[in-house]
Amino acid sequence: MNTTQQEIQIVTFTLDDQEFGLNILEVQEINKLTTVTKIPNSAGYIEGIINLRNKIIPIINLKKRMQFDNVDNINDKTARIIVVNINETIVGFIVDSVSEVLRISQETVEPLPDLINNVKSEYVKGVIRYNDRLLILIDLKKIIQEDQEQPLLE
Repeated sequence: MNTTQQEIQIVTFTLDDQEFGLNILEVQEINKLTTVTKIPNSAGYIEGIINLRNKIIPIINLKKRMQFDNVDNINDKTARIIVVNINETIVGFIVDSVSEVLRISQETVEPLPDLINNVKSEYVKGVIRYNDRLLILIDLKKIIQEDQEQPLLE
C-alpha cells in the first residue's frame, strides 16, 4: 500500500491583505493588469473583456464577486489577472497580488468552519494551514458554474 501523501501545488494571491489559493492545475497564466474594455449592462463584478492572444476573455473582479468591502481599491503596480481554464471556459480574475507557488500535502486542506463572514462559503474548498499562515482555497469551478447558469454578460 502506498503511504506517500498526495501533494498539490497552490498559487497564492491576496485580496485585501487576506491570502487565498488556487490549484495550479486550474491556472493557465498570470498577467499584469492591462486595459479592460467595459461591457454595458454586464454583471456588477464583471470588469469587462481583454484580448489575450486573439481570444476575447471576460475579466471578473474577484473582490466584487466575493463581496469584499474595498472592491475599487486596485493597485495597478501589484494587481494581476489570473487566467484560468475550467471545463474549457477561459476567464480572467483580477486579484490584488500574486505571491508564490506552494507545494503542500493534500491532507493539509481542512474543511471550512461553519461560521464565515467575508466570503461566500460555496466558493471555498477549504482552509490550508501553512506554517503560521491560513490560506483559503478557492473553488473557481463553483464561481464559473454559477456564472454559466447566469451568463457572465447579461
